[in-house]
Amino acid sequence: QVHLVESGGGLVQAGESLRLSCAASGHTISNYVMGWFRQAPGKEREFVAGVSWNAYSTVYADSVKGRFTISRDNTKNMVYLQMNSLKPEDTAVYYCAADDRLVPVSRSASSYDYWGQGTQVTVSS
Repeated sequence: QVHLVESGGGLVQAGESLRLSCAASGHTISNYVMGWFRQAPGKEREFVAGVSWNAYSTVYADSVKGRFTISRDNTKNMVYLQMNSLKPEDTAVYYCAADDRLVPVSRSASSYDYWGQGTQVTVSS
């Protein structure tokens, strides 16, 4: 059983940056696909970014491509989301998720088995 805890959220102004962290415990995530999702009030949870177990493959939502970077450190059981040039529409609760299969990165939330509790990101205009 993998336990995921996100941190690093907060309130920033448009154009600023934040770095989210996801700490995993209970099991190594070195063989897991890891993803970040977000959910804004009144909207469905949406895929933001994903990284393969070996970090060779990364996938991004079109809305964040070029601004966000997902990375991982398997030696520390950590995953990160660097968010630059933030926009008000990036405001949401951000969730870290783990897929415990050796498969390509999925954009579907249903593919992920473990979820964190989320961290709030608020971007003011």
